[in-house]
Amino acid sequence: MNPPLGTASRDRLRIAIQKSGRLAEPARSLLAACGLSWRESRDKLFCYGESLPVDLLLVRDDDIPGLIADGVCDLGVVGRNELDEQAGERERNGLAPAYRALRGLGFGQCRLMLAVPEDWDWQGPQQLQGLRIATSYPAILRQWLEGQGIDAQVVELSGSVEIAPRLGTADLICDLVSSGATLAANHLKPVETLLDSEAVLAGPAGGFDDARAGLAQMLLRRVDGVLQMKDRKLLMFSAERESVPALARLLHDAGPLVELPGANGALSLQAMCDGAVSWQRLEELERAGARGLMVLAVERSLA
Repeated sequence: MNPPLGTASRDRLRIAIQKSGRLAEPARSLLAACGLSWRESRDKLFCYGESLPVDLLLVRDDDIPGLIADGVCDLGVVGRNELDEQAGERERNGLAPAYRALRGLGFGQCRLMLAVPEDWDWQGPQQLQGLRIATSYPAILRQWLEGQGIDAQVVELSGSVEIAPRLGTADLICDLVSSGATLAANHLKPVETLLDSEAVLAGPAGGFDDARAGLAQMLLRRVDGVLQMKDRKLLMFSAERESVPALARLLHDAGPLVELPGANGALSLQAMCDGAVSWQRLEELERAGARGLMVLAVERSLA
């Protein structure tokens, strides 16, 4: 039977992720790549870890920081924008920090930006003095305004921020921007970035002092391994020994060129490359003496 959600088991790690939304599937894929598997409950809100004592709690993105603060879950995959917004609100209310970002995860990228009507001649932040700014991120916006020395009115909205200028409830907006299509459809243009956001793995400010500490450390190591290998390719080929110096020069930006005994007196060579290996690069290596070139995806690695 699954443990009750309100009482965290001290020998199991509980991770909260979005039940649905743009971070949900990438978060599950990342954790699966870390070797985790689960048995899902009938209500599809709790997944009991089968491969390791690591369970999933499926919730709303904006609930995750509070669940970490309350100890209902131990870690969470959440947007940095949501984490920073709620951390700013806690600070404003005189509460101690309760959570922190442990790792940036490389997906869910977006920017929190100021956007003004298209016909504005944007001159810079000082232009905002005395204006009304609609946003769903009042804590981040207020902190930025204070840093800029600007006295502006923050109009808090829970949704449909982009239509506030047309309704006359605000002069401009502060909202998340991905492609910019929504802004363009509402005759707005982005002018200032307040925060570059992505999905992060968040945890409690104070860490753990029981069995969860080892589980969290193991998970972080696996996450690091998956992220490091995400864009890496293993390049394998054979060559005569006299060709090795020229090939090493062509691979100066790759990992060490590993030499192994090959067939018919040739060497078998391997190198780890970051990013895509282009056809042009393969052809240059072939002209320098490489034979049997293969590019392999790297699934996982332990440093």
